[in-house]
Amino acid sequence: MDHRDILTRFKNGDLGREQAAALLTGAHPDSAAGEAPLTTAVAPARAAVSQPPPARALTTAPAGGGPPDPADGYAITALYGRFPDADGLDAFWHTAVLGGRDAGRRTSGSPGGAGDFDAVFFGLTPQDAALMDPQERLLLEVLWQTLETAGCTGARLDTLTAADGEPRAVGVYVAHDPVGRAVAAQAPAGDAPAGAGVTLPARLSTLLDLRGPGHCVGGGGAAFLVALHQALSALRAGECGAALVGAVGLRPGPDRRHPEGGEGGEGVGAVLLRPLAAARAAGDTVHAVVRATAVAHPGRRARDAAADRLARRALAAAGVTAAGVGLRETETTVAATTGDTGAATGLTALVRAVLQLRHGTLLPAPGDSSAAPWTRPHEESGRELPRRATVAVRPTAGSTAAHVLLEEPPRRGPEPITAGPAAASGELVLLSAPTPEHLAATARRLADRVLPANTAADGTQHGRRLLAALARELRLGRAVRDCRLAVVARDTGELGAALRAFADGRDGAGDQDGAGDQDGAGAGGARGSVRCADLRGAQGPGVLFGELPETRAYLAALWRGHRLDALARLWLAGVDVTAAGTAGAAPVLPLPTSALLRRPLREAGCPATDGPTPS
Repeated sequence: MDHRDILTRFKNGDLGREQAAALLTGAHPDSAAGEAPLTTAVAPARAAVSQPPPARALTTAPAGGGPPDPADGYAITALYGRFPDADGLDAFWHTAVLGGRDAGRRTSGSPGGAGDFDAVFFGLTPQDAALMDPQERLLLEVLWQTLETAGCTGARLDTLTAADGEPRAVGVYVAHDPVGRAVAAQAPAGDAPAGAGVTLPARLSTLLDLRGPGHCVGGGGAAFLVALHQALSALRAGECGAALVGAVGLRPGPDRRHPEGGEGGEGVGAVLLRPLAAARAAGDTVHAVVRATAVAHPGRRARDAAADRLARRALAAAGVTAAGVGLRETETTVAATTGDTGAATGLTALVRAVLQLRHGTLLPAPGDSSAAPWTRPHEESGRELPRRATVAVRPTAGSTAAHVLLEEPPRRGPEPITAGPAAASGELVLLSAPTPEHLAATARRLADRVLPANTAADGTQHGRRLLAALARELRLGRAVRDCRLAVVARDTGELGAALRAFADGRDGAGDQDGAGDQDGAGAGGARGSVRCADLRGAQGPGVLFGELPETRAYLAALWRGHRLDALARLWLAGVDVTAAGTAGAAPVLPLPTSALLRRPLREAGCPATDGPTPS
């Protein structure tokens, strides 16, 4: 591959910045491409097609390639989105089902309030947060919430490895609109908003401690789909074990005008991608499967002709005919619900497509008033086929066209809740947060959304397994923070009551050091009583060195022996007991994300007159 081929593939989006740089610096110095002028010939534009292969360890396809097996592809294991008046996908789906621009469009305000931010949660000072680009603040929140939705901010994150074995190898690919004049004017003289531009993925990776590649795609309705295409290239090359792909379209002040009249929309969201085989083996939730992507500049061709060409390329890569696609989401269908969302247009279209695949319901087309059931197609032989959808954004002046083919996940029977033996003596539930206020708000959020107050105590085998699955998910899927609580409960009703009492300040406040009864198999102090600790001022490594293999073996033995009181004491003393004894995959249990206590940045660093607004 000569220099021109490398540059062409980089411009088409088939190579990331790091890949192109590595190839260019490693090219032979006597290469003819280095001697030939770049203007002597121009190769015809071609679509860069990313065809998801099977996971490396499970490859069964012949060496010569060929059409992908139906089980191949990349899984969307988590997705999260916020739009004006729709904080979350449930609210967005409800808005979209209402039917179009007049009934459901929301354009007032910003997605989640761009002027409010929880700096403490992300370990930032209010001053640093105020200098960040508002788009970066929104992306930081939704990327974290996407990881939490997938159960990948704690011990499970270390299992996402690159081909060389590096843990926490998660790529970060983002798309954003240019920083508007209204945003730049808010920064002090000489202080441009931090993170604006190509350094955004690196800053986000540093804040989240992610160790994969990254790339930033700026502007254009197809920007998110281009970023997704590049993320698949990194996954295929083994550079990361998973990839976060996010987008934000934010138009402050007068910049929020729609290009064709009226107001433009806003939105922010992200998806997490993994090889399908790896996702299924790990018990991840699979919302949809990416079968193929295609990206290209149209050159001087008509944009409709360029879009049609990409559609043919993506379908051919997946071995699917146009008749096998039952839904087409474009920038036009997006505008009917949210307006023009800028760099988040492709994200919004993909979210709409995934939700329709999930619910088996077709949203109202522009001008229609009601949704309709989406029946699965069948072959002539009668065999049922999966639902498929395409997401496409046509090019505008100077931008790129992109096409993505999605498929509903492989159908599987209902999976039983499996989390080890159902212990009649109780389960140890661990929770942590950066401050006591965050801990109380997260406990309340978990109790209200997962453990309703009117739920009767379920002491059956199924109820105890549900409690065990919840305890396991909190232990493996959540990051370990300084403010911690521990509670032993026998059923979900008892756990919900204990968490509500803690959030209300009626229990646990006087027990800060984890004191309880002597340890025994299943003993954990007063059952249903929350014990907590604030370790923000703790000095030194704690009572145990967690990196030692002997420590890990000791903690694993405590979990096997169900020594809950000893584990609770160690947890409250500062020991990370979460990663021990994690052998064996179990289905990821979807849980509410941690509470964010957002405060107006204009009051950052000043005594608050009003309390924070929980997310």
